[in-house]
Amino acid sequence: MHLAVSLDIASVTGRAGLTLAEIAGFVRKVEAAAVDMVAISDSWPSGKPSTSPFEATTLIAALATVTEKIGLVASASTLMHQPYNLARRFASLDIISHGRVGWNATMRQNPREAVNFSRPEGFSDADFRRRAQEYIGIVQGLWRGWDADALLFDKAGGRFHDPGKMHMLDHKGEFFSVRGPLNIARSPQDTPVLVMSGLVEAEFDFAARFADVILLGDGSPANVKAACDDLKPRAIAAGREPKALRVLATILPGPQLTADRLDDWFETEPCDGLNFTLPADLSALDDFADRILPNLRRRDLARPARTGATLRGNLGLGTGGER
Repeated sequence: MHLAVSLDIASVTGRAGLTLAEIAGFVRKVEAAAVDMVAISDSWPSGKPSTSPFEATTLIAALATVTEKIGLVASASTLMHQPYNLARRFASLDIISHGRVGWNATMRQNPREAVNFSRPEGFSDADFRRRAQEYIGIVQGLWRGWDADALLFDKAGGRFHDPGKMHMLDHKGEFFSVRGPLNIARSPQDTPVLVMSGLVEAEFDFAARFADVILLGDGSPANVKAACDDLKPRAIAAGREPKALRVLATILPGPQLTADRLDDWFETEPCDGLNFTLPADLSALDDFADRILPNLRRRDLARPARTGATLRGNLGLGTGGER
């Protein structure tokens, strides 16, 4: 069973948030316990605005320098970034981390983001969905713009690259026009891992076709398993291999998450693993590291070793070009 931790660095309003040293210390703890990935979210909550000293992609760049094996996933809004710049940023992060990076593309629209990026009226749900899907397709297309062996660096022959292995995107769609390709080579894990969250049923077909990892919302074990059982056949119907998609059930840890409640999750065999969502609060991180992780170890779920050198390898995923 795969394990992930989602850390919301903008969820605490009473203080400036965790320090880099505190976050890095926690990430190293869960790395030692063979947790597959840590996902960093920094979007504003729906209520009172909060502050954080970090932006998610900048933070995972720093975490990449103090970790060696754990996957590092950052959320980045499709409203706050242009697709070319976002694709370039994550491709660069993936090279910095030696293939351990993923992008969490949430499908939830946040009005607080829209008003800061020239969209005070926001989008209708249908328009936002179509725009986000087009955006994700552009990013993935840009990530595949260079074949792994496209760059030759043949100084004697005067050839920088093999033109036949460079692929122009030439995208002209409803919301974006992007020519491509990126000015960054293919990443060590082929492409960064695409994580999708905040899904409603209308987005299941798209996510099952394009996502590498889906984080399902918090719910009962039975409801989450039903959603997982719905997603996997959709991925196969889209022509994907059964193991090309990982679906993780989200749990909100706290004092109420007892050993018995963990047993309820494991008895229903919920999807491919669990994603534990934590606030950026030191006591919550300590509780997870000192209470929840030992329970997982006792169930042989905190694996002693990883099987791959990249996040894709550790999750047992195929290459990002297999679509």
